[in-house]
Amino acid sequence: MVNNAPLVSVRSLVKHFHLPGGWFSGKQRILHAIDDVSLDIFNGEVMGLVGESGCGKTTLGRCILRLEEATSGKIIFDGHDLLAMKGGVLRRMRQEIQIVFQNPYSSLSPRLKVFNIIAEPLRAHRKLKRQDMAKQISTLLEQVGLGQQHMDRFPHELSGGQCQRVAIARALALNPRLIILDEPTSALDVSVQAQIINLLDELKASRGLTYLFISHDLNVIQHISDRICVMYIGQLVETGPVDMIFDMPLHPYTQALISAIPMSLQGIRRKKIILQGAVPSPVNIPPGCRFHTRCHLAQDICKRDQPEFRQVEPGRFVACHFVSESDL
Repeated sequence: MVNNAPLVSVRSLVKHFHLPGGWFSGKQRILHAIDDVSLDIFNGEVMGLVGESGCGKTTLGRCILRLEEATSGKIIFDGHDLLAMKGGVLRRMRQEIQIVFQNPYSSLSPRLKVFNIIAEPLRAHRKLKRQDMAKQISTLLEQVGLGQQHMDRFPHELSGGQCQRVAIARALALNPRLIILDEPTSALDVSVQAQIINLLDELKASRGLTYLFISHDLNVIQHISDRICVMYIGQLVETGPVDMIFDMPLHPYTQALISAIPMSLQGIRRKKIILQGAVPSPVNIPPGCRFHTRCHLAQDICKRDQPEFRQVEPGRFVACHFVSESDL
């Protein structure tokens, strides 16, 4: 059940990567992976994070985990500033946040059997006898739909869906409160995707979990999410409850993404919006609104001024010069 307390509050988060200079100029370049992102993830909810490849979704998740160090900003987890933590304090807090990566074959060590893969976080953070550890791992495997017979298998002996179940079991081992799911179904067959999504739903309900679900698949996002953040070249362009955004997307980019869903899956007929051109490079950010180079509504103000990411109704935020409360 969602309550009013944010479990995670991201404030003005920035992450820049410094790249080597060009062949001729030699001047160092900056890749703007995340620029001034603020969002809340509430206790017990599923926050969906969508956008085209390269928009910064995964980097945002990795910054929350401290796998990438933010350039500036704040990440508050349960009232504690994650970016200010060091040493043992950070180590203890990391038990509360876990991740499931996109490709289970690359995220699981091919040299370890399933027992040792799941045992790794337990050995790092818990002092358990082997018998107690085996019992706990057996319980975890049962919760993700596997059995004791899988303990002695290597990842290459499992299917993609089974490997992802092992990765989920490993993420659950330390009883986290937040799990970051980075495209957890995109490398799987469609039938297996549905099984994993149902499993994640069941685990969320039974264990009181909170998810940040990163994906470019809007059908999956619509099914599993309570709220959605739409990201474009390192910035949020729209956030809001899932039903509101799918029923009435406000930002032109969100409208284009949703219009691309096949009509048979949407259940309603929408005019398809074809975006022109490619996504600008995050190294050479266009001035003004970052979407203006592909937006059919763009005018001079869009090329000159960056729109404010503002609230247009309770819980609904959008960054567009031509969206106001009168549009609702």
